[in-house]
Amino acid sequence: MDKLIVITGTTASGKSDITVEIAKKYGGEIVSADSRQVFKGLDLGTGKITKEEMHGVPHYLLDVAEPGEYFSLADFQRMAYEAIDDINSRNKQAFLCGGTGLYINAVVDGYCLQEARPDPKLRKKVEETPIEELITLLKEKDPDALTRVDLKNKRRVERAAEKVLLGRVGELPKKKKYDSLVIGVTWPRDILYERIGIRLDKRLEMGMIDEVKALRDNGVSDEFLYKLGLEYRYILMYLRGEFSDFDSFKDKLFMEIRHLAKEQMTWFRKRDDIQWIDMDKDPVKRASELIERFNAK
Repeated sequence: MDKLIVITGTTASGKSDITVEIAKKYGGEIVSADSRQVFKGLDLGTGKITKEEMHGVPHYLLDVAEPGEYFSLADFQRMAYEAIDDINSRNKQAFLCGGTGLYINAVVDGYCLQEARPDPKLRKKVEETPIEELITLLKEKDPDALTRVDLKNKRRVERAAEKVLLGRVGELPKKKKYDSLVIGVTWPRDILYERIGIRLDKRLEMGMIDEVKALRDNGVSDEFLYKLGLEYRYILMYLRGEFSDFDSFKDKLFMEIRHLAKEQMTWFRKRDDIQWIDMDKDPVKRASELIERFNAK
């Protein structure tokens, strides 16, 4: 199998910057694994890497879909496979970098996915059903799903219930396509939270609220923005006047981004193949050691 190097971590962990640095060292190219960065115009709110920050390293799967367009896990996997295979065909080192755990798993583990489009009526019905009823449905029809799905995350429970109602019960079959090295970057929690706060302040100063205003002005629906979660959801709510003031909006968003970081770590801990490196202890040197050992196999 062709080799693939994966660098993942929580939001604000610095994974994009370190992947660029390492990719430059090994003459590599980078495939993004971020479920929101596939959309055009979602830049500040997703922390999308800029051309300047890429330092000439080619990046793939950024800005490949229009906001509001249906883009599935199967779409991502297919396009990621195409990009990785192209990179390998040119004898370059392929890197997969991102924090969307499901996207990482789909490529690394080789999920066998169905291309079926969602049924809008069924999806609406499921979304209107209380989460307690959906969990009961999973217990009755697909009890193993209870160990695979974060039961506190209503959207993930909804998608699991939707699959059950469509007759897709059980874990997805898998067929690995690549020999993968998965590197996780991490910080002590207090430092990570400080980084999240600094990053949030910077993006707000750069015009993150104006970005959401522009998306709405250009016809992107409030429903789509709300479902994106985090920055887009809470900025949308702020623009609608659902917060008493700017500070209460910002405090809520900061708290939710920290919560996301916790959820991401919970997701990553389910993988026992991640090689964790501390970002405050010469991470490039440590990652290089892992990569060179991996490539020498």
